[in-house]
Amino acid sequence: MVNSMTGFAARSQQGSDFTWSWELRGVNGKGLDLRLRLPDWISGLEQGLRTELGRSLVRGNVSLTLRVQRSRTQGAMKLDGAQLSQVLAALSEITREAERAGVELKAPTTAEILAMKGIADDPTQVSDGEMAALRGKLMADFRPLLDEFLDMRATEGAALHAVMLAHLDKVAKLVSEARPVAEERKAEMAESLKENLTRVLENAKGLDQDRVAQEVALLALKSDVTEEIDRLEAHVAASRELLASEDAVGRKLDFLCQEFNREANTLCSKAQAVELTRIGLDLKAAIDQMREQVQNIE
Repeated sequence: MVNSMTGFAARSQQGSDFTWSWELRGVNGKGLDLRLRLPDWISGLEQGLRTELGRSLVRGNVSLTLRVQRSRTQGAMKLDGAQLSQVLAALSEITREAERAGVELKAPTTAEILAMKGIADDPTQVSDGEMAALRGKLMADFRPLLDEFLDMRATEGAALHAVMLAHLDKVAKLVSEARPVAEERKAEMAESLKENLTRVLENAKGLDQDRVAQEVALLALKSDVTEEIDRLEAHVAASRELLASEDAVGRKLDFLCQEFNREANTLCSKAQAVELTRIGLDLKAAIDQMREQVQNIE
């Protein structure tokens, strides 16, 4: 069964020290493009997550977002008195200079002063031991998120699988319709060329009859679409085998769709018959629909 490149999963956890939430999204892409938005203060986490994603995914544009907050504050905020005095003195000097220059300044709020570097020790800072424990919990919690994401891709893939088989059935039906039409056309073309050759030989003097016969035979060969029909049937069989595979087959199916389209174009260009042209155009439409679906297969 094939997998879709489209998927989504979200997960949240709340502990005694930290709370976090995940979002994992995937859309179609030519290769595997991983975009991770993670808290930069959790060292070593990104590499571990990239490794896990790389083991499970082959193609797709995948974005992972993680938000982490501390769920409780340990201890009280500690002020650095000396640093605070220096900052307040500097602010006072700035205010006086602004007044002399006739510039009106807005007084900073308490929160803005506390946010200045060195004013207060942040009780929510994470120690190395706490970070290691948090990283382990996050990696363990990521697996269920990834499994949910993969399940959604598999569900979408099952739907794509059914749609692809329906498109292949339509292509196979059109190809089977083309073969008897092509055989009938071949006989008609041979008779028409034979009549034309007879008229040419009757009204031409000094022509090499063998050379004329060779040219006519070459024209008949070039107008034959049997090989195109044979290759279309082979492409249908190859596509069915790929859809039954356990591997990621999106790229191969995309290539086969290009080959399908090439043969259908050639069939239309050689058709020289209304019914065969109609079948060729219907084939092109069915192949385009199939290729649209292939773009979402991993």
